[in-house]
Amino acid sequence: MKQRRQKKLSHRLFEAILSGDARSVKALLRGGASPQRRNSYGTTPLYLASVQGEAEVARLLMEAAALPDTESSGPGSEGTPLCAAACWGHTETVRELLAHGADPDLREDDGAGWSPLDWAENGAHLDTVEVLRAAGAHGTPRADPAP
Repeated sequence: MKQRRQKKLSHRLFEAILSGDARSVKALLRGGASPQRRNSYGTTPLYLASVQGEAEVARLLMEAAALPDTESSGPGSEGTPLCAAACWGHTETVRELLAHGADPDLREDDGAGWSPLDWAENGAHLDTVEVLRAAGAHGTPRADPAP
């Protein structure tokens, strides 16, 4: 697929994710939009869907081959999809990510940052904490208390 067309599809995909439009996301993925292509800032589509709490959109992206443990690198959008969903208490999105193989103990910042459980506990998202613990997440002490 031509680079220009792929860039246009990617832009539309990010717009559809931001608006929570699962039907458009599905159509764009069918039309050739890449579920892994980062935007110009380095944010992945799955990270954006996760931070927005769009569980259905996250599922569609992973069914189209988005990898659940790929770290996003955009300004203000750094981290893993599971950490993003856990941070905001998006329990349904956390469930989808775990169902598609997200590592419940994967720490952000190439392993040096907080885990999904750290984020959920810090935000007092008790339902999310329960789901993560049921998936085998472990809380481990960290030297620095702030993300």
